[in-house]
Amino acid sequence: MAGSSFSKLLIRRQLLARFRSSPPLFSSSSSTLLGAPQLREASTAPRVGGDGALVAPSRASHWIDSSRTLSRASFSSRASDIDESQAPAAIDYRSMMPEEEFHRLADDTIHSLQEKFEEYGDSLQMDGYDVDYGNHVLTLKLGSLGTYVINKQTPNRQIWLSSPVSGPSRFDWDSATKGWVYRRTKAKLLQLLEEELEQLCGQHIDLS
Repeated sequence: MAGSSFSKLLIRRQLLARFRSSPPLFSSSSSTLLGAPQLREASTAPRVGGDGALVAPSRASHWIDSSRTLSRASFSSRASDIDESQAPAAIDYRSMMPEEEFHRLADDTIHSLQEKFEEYGDSLQMDGYDVDYGNHVLTLKLGSLGTYVINKQTPNRQIWLSSPVSGPSRFDWDSATKGWVYRRTKAKLLQLLEEELEQLCGQHIDLS
């Protein structure tokens, strides 16, 4: 019996020494909690009770895994609550304006601009000034000052402008004001061109 008691005491001391040698749950030097793998290892190690009996491992690791599962499930639930019907619907421009009407309005505007640009060039006498229209594209060259390109975009029912001053813009027909408007900035096509050309060339131009 003495040998058996001594063997049990030796095993308990070895287990206790192994448990004490494992890293603590809280590091006083860094004041930070240990990571999940270290916490799981420490929580599942056996310990010796006050009466010398072995105490079963705690269920901390099971709680950690369960909390992670719940966290992932909660995130998935929140993501699935997003109502896709609240996203902005794509605009079908063809349903807003018949193609024939678009061509009439856009062609009238572009042809009028071509005439006004040619008259403007005659009064400027600027080197490199040139107006060209072909393949439904109106090009205004201002020499070293840059080039304007104006063309129709039939699928979108828009007039597109490439400007050396303001960059690219897309104009929609506004039936209320009877003009082409850039919806992002509310700029009007004719007014924008008047302001920019006067800024570049130093002479007013009336495009209305």
